[in-house]
Amino acid sequence: MTDPVDTPVIPSGPRRSHFLDLAPLRESPAFARLWTGTAISNIGAQFTLVAIALQVYDITHSTFAVALVSGFALMPMIVFGIYAGLLNDYFNRRTVLIVSSAVSWAASVALAVLAWLHIDVVWPLYLLAVVGAVTASTSSTTRFAIIPRLVPERLLPAASALGGISFGVALTLGPALAGVLVAATGFGWAYTVDVVLFLFGFLGIVSLPPLNPTGETTKPGWASLKGGLEFLRTAPNIRMSFIVDIIAMTFGRPQVLFPAVGALVIGGGAVTVGVLVASGAVGVLLSSVFSGRLGGIRRHGVAIGLSITVYGAFVVALGAVFAVLSTGAFGKVGSAFGDANLGALAIAAIMSAGMGAADNVSSIFRMTMLQSAAPDDMRGRLQGVFTVVVTGGPRLGELFMGGLAALTSLWFPPLLGGALIIVLIAVLLRVQRGFRDYDARNPTR
Repeated sequence: MTDPVDTPVIPSGPRRSHFLDLAPLRESPAFARLWTGTAISNIGAQFTLVAIALQVYDITHSTFAVALVSGFALMPMIVFGIYAGLLNDYFNRRTVLIVSSAVSWAASVALAVLAWLHIDVVWPLYLLAVVGAVTASTSSTTRFAIIPRLVPERLLPAASALGGISFGVALTLGPALAGVLVAATGFGWAYTVDVVLFLFGFLGIVSLPPLNPTGETTKPGWASLKGGLEFLRTAPNIRMSFIVDIIAMTFGRPQVLFPAVGALVIGGGAVTVGVLVASGAVGVLLSSVFSGRLGGIRRHGVAIGLSITVYGAFVVALGAVFAVLSTGAFGKVGSAFGDANLGALAIAAIMSAGMGAADNVSSIFRMTMLQSAAPDDMRGRLQGVFTVVVTGGPRLGELFMGGLAALTSLWFPPLLGGALIIVLIAVLLRVQRGFRDYDARNPTR
């Protein structure tokens, strides 16, 4: 009997636990050190991200000035994300990671010095934020290209899930702790915490073995970039994994609506925004904790399609919650805390958590496909393209949601966007049979 095309297949064998598979940490000490250092330093990075935003607002009293922190960094992140891929396919990846991390740490030190000296000028904050974003993008691209050299292929899904754990913890704890610390002690200590925690990241990096790319290497430049794009043209499964993620992020980013929802729909203002954002991170964390059986699924294309479809369904459900609230029919559900409807907030938070969980499951399979199907001498360049996708896709999504909401209402963009995700993914899975039939036992690009 053949496997059904619409269901991921878990091979027979010893029953896997539903809980997170820790085998990558046990079997690869190098990966364990890198993961531990990255997890700790990521918490510190959240301190700096929050502190910069708060300090820019403290100086300028302008939300637009705060938006420019990420606005100025967008294009450099895209450009250097691609260039980092070229570097990783030519130079020792350990060296690239050390250099990029050292520059990022120096930027954090500079921010701490400015804060302790009370130099309240906004342009150095913008400059150092761009430097930090660029080097963080380079380091992230390099880490993802390194992981398949540290853990066996069968453990790549578990390694990706562990990445979700570190991301979820950092995004859940970091911003909250940073806000409390800034309020209690000022900006200097927040930046200093990042400087100290960053040192743990170096411990995992300096202990890595030399990681020169295997196979044919090309000097960074146009020829190398062209070779990567030509490979991607002949790699339909990897290319499709990028396309479906762009669809999900372009039509399914309602986070840009949360401030207005907190002010006009649910109430609660900034508290509501914080709860909804944190709920997404909790979804990422929980889906990683209970990811044990994902490593046994071999139909990765189908799994990606199903998880993104579920993501779209949660986006639709969130839009439906906003729609019902907008009519006033939901006003008496739950109790109120200040001007916030707690019942409505709880339901919206569940939808946000579901989105985070579904997106994380999709990410685990997409990253595993990229790391296992791409040859080592192309992995850096493809990770660079992946960085562009995950950096640019959410920005497109914010433009779609924000622009459409300005023309219609707060509830319509999530309803439309989520429905588009479900329909487009169904069409692509039907048309792209190779992606649908992708089998992790025989990775094909």
